[in-house]
Amino acid sequence: MSLLAIAWENELRGLLTVIIAVVILCGSIYGIMATNLGSRLAFLVTIAGLAGWMMLMGAVWMIYGIGLRGPDPTWQPVAGSAVLQDVNALGSAGVLDPNAEVPDGAAAGESAELVSDAFLEQGWVVLDTASPAFGQAQAAATEILIEEEAFTAGQFEVVEVFDIGGERYPKINDSLDFLAFRHTPHYVVAEAAAFVPVRTEPGRAPVRPELDETRDRVYVYMIR
Repeated sequence: MSLLAIAWENELRGLLTVIIAVVILCGSIYGIMATNLGSRLAFLVTIAGLAGWMMLMGAVWMIYGIGLRGPDPTWQPVAGSAVLQDVNALGSAGVLDPNAEVPDGAAAGESAELVSDAFLEQGWVVLDTASPAFGQAQAAATEILIEEEAFTAGQFEVVEVFDIGGERYPKINDSLDFLAFRHTPHYVVAEAAAFVPVRTEPGRAPVRPELDETRDRVYVYMIR
């Protein structure tokens, strides 16, 4: 392209690339067939073959590629129940039914364990902290907590994420799912724990944050 002095023109370079590709690929097939079928019939056969090839490629990309792709899924807060400040809010928001039974005066750590057991008993799955799904939910929950002023940045940590729903349908089985364009509602609940307040001193390395076991965990209820 530099020999044609058009390296600076991106649009022209792209246009010429397409033209040259069509002439070489389609033109070579047409030239070979024209020697046997004649120019008119060779043109019709070449166009028919190109149309069939494009139809097959379009069908393959629509099913297995990126065809018919909508907006990327993102976690959104459940309206009216995004930030749940205590265990009782999990029951009133319909997240746990029945709600976790936490005795009065239970420590924050014990309460979190009982809530986690209740999630597992009701079919929720705990996401691995190293999985991409955990990272996506963690980032969304962090943004929601800061926007709702439940915490300030750097003063908390998302310690667990519970997941349920999102099954695709209709599908015959796990291997034949190319028609499963719909899915059931997908929910996650992110559990956030506050850090123990620390005082920073100039010239010294920051203290490693520790979870505050005296404060109740905060839960973020999200859907996508």
